[in-house]
Amino acid sequence: MRVTGTGHASMRIDTAAGSILCDPWVNPAYFASWFPFPDNSQLDWESLGQTDYLYVSHLHRDHFDAEHLKRFISKKATVLLPAYPTSELEDQLRELGFTSFIETTTNEVMELDGGLKVMIQALTSPTDGPIGDSSLWVEYDGVRLLNQNDARPTDLATFAELGHVHAHMLQFSGAIWYPMVYELPQSAKTAFGKQKRDRQFDRTFRYIDDLKASYVFPIAGPPCFLDDELWQFNDIFGDEGNIFPDQSVFIREYAKVGGDNGVVLLPGSVTELTTESCTTTHPTDVDQYFANKKAHLIEMRERKRPIIEAAKASWRHPEIDVLKEMKRIIEPLLDESIYLAKGVGGPVRFDLVGYDGESVESIVVDFPGKQVRPYGDEKVRYRFRTERALVEHLLYIGEVDWVNSLFLSCRFSAARIGQYNEYIYAFFKCLSEERLQYAEGWYDEHLKNADQEDIRLGDWVVQRRCPHLKADLTRFGVLDGSQLTCQLHGWRFDLDSGRCLTSAGHEIRASKAPTGG
Repeated sequence: MRVTGTGHASMRIDTAAGSILCDPWVNPAYFASWFPFPDNSQLDWESLGQTDYLYVSHLHRDHFDAEHLKRFISKKATVLLPAYPTSELEDQLRELGFTSFIETTTNEVMELDGGLKVMIQALTSPTDGPIGDSSLWVEYDGVRLLNQNDARPTDLATFAELGHVHAHMLQFSGAIWYPMVYELPQSAKTAFGKQKRDRQFDRTFRYIDDLKASYVFPIAGPPCFLDDELWQFNDIFGDEGNIFPDQSVFIREYAKVGGDNGVVLLPGSVTELTTESCTTTHPTDVDQYFANKKAHLIEMRERKRPIIEAAKASWRHPEIDVLKEMKRIIEPLLDESIYLAKGVGGPVRFDLVGYDGESVESIVVDFPGKQVRPYGDEKVRYRFRTERALVEHLLYIGEVDWVNSLFLSCRFSAARIGQYNEYIYAFFKCLSEERLQYAEGWYDEHLKNADQEDIRLGDWVVQRRCPHLKADLTRFGVLDGSQLTCQLHGWRFDLDSGRCLTSAGHEIRASKAPTGG
């Protein structure tokens, strides 16, 4: 089996029975904020795009690059389609010209032509990507590969049961806006960022230990930020709180916990994988490349500057009445929302900065009141501040997922009263009736049928499944006195009170274990 690195979470898998191209992303994503690093735009995409199969893990724009898919990827390719609850991924691929699809069933192995076997595990929580994320398992001639990309399964047992995995590709770096955009003192941002960075590595090492693959490939990050306004987010300033460490940092951190089987793929690197060996050739010296990271980023910034400026020029739509359009789109969804509206539990404010950089229009999405209205000088749970042009553009294009556009762009600042609230972001991923109805149904099913099994952790008896996304706490739970952390997403709970310390709601069932005989 041959694996060619094609940047970020993208790779091409070649076997004698056919080739699979995964998640090709080249063009900037999220309001021209994210670019792949190392740069992959100069690869021979005409050749790479002539593939037998295409796998797009999910609809995040650093995995689903519509422009690139339309221009470079052969429409003769058969799409390996994850089993998602909505048809959006298939619909968008059909719009790009793809016509051949294999609808997979989650956790079921499918044998393709020539003995090539694949299995896709689809995750379908409203918080998994934009209504879904997935992992791809591949086997040919006894060689097995798991492309986990940035999916977060509660365990990897399903893959391990199919036989020893030889190559494990998985995310290790940040893909979020926290804590950088929050209006906090720099010292607090650094402290929270360091916590998040450490949790990212801990989660990755836990997955690696679970699967025990022969070789580990850090992929799916980090992005780089080439706009001058976002340049400080690149991990080139010695900031221990930066959540975007690169592959060379992963190799160093992995070595600290005894990891010696890590393999870095640059764009153009080629790995020949057998059941007994892994041999990788690179287009340039890997260590030297990352040692010169800042210089590479500076060169990329100048080369990509026209692309960024052209994107910015397209965002303004002064003809749009933002308040009126937000009311038209959001209020019907608020009327239909039960669990999400209750979960948010208060008004959310958007401060939209005008073209002059000074004037501000403040709009409230009032979840209890089920309306969108001008801000009325009341307390709000969350406040977002961004350019009016960005929201104009979202409304102009009919974007149904503001998380997969505005929030991941990091082109905003935020403040909140109290803890993180997942329901806010779940709602703003679901700005269509189809998505909202799915999310409401998911929460209805999972909140009404909470897991009742208890386990013992140290001196405590707690429910087995994390109240957040049902991770098995026998595997992901880490106890420190009376505080429990679920390492899958870093959520923390105070066991004395059952209170979630990370987000509103999500109380945990816990009690002191009985002592004595």
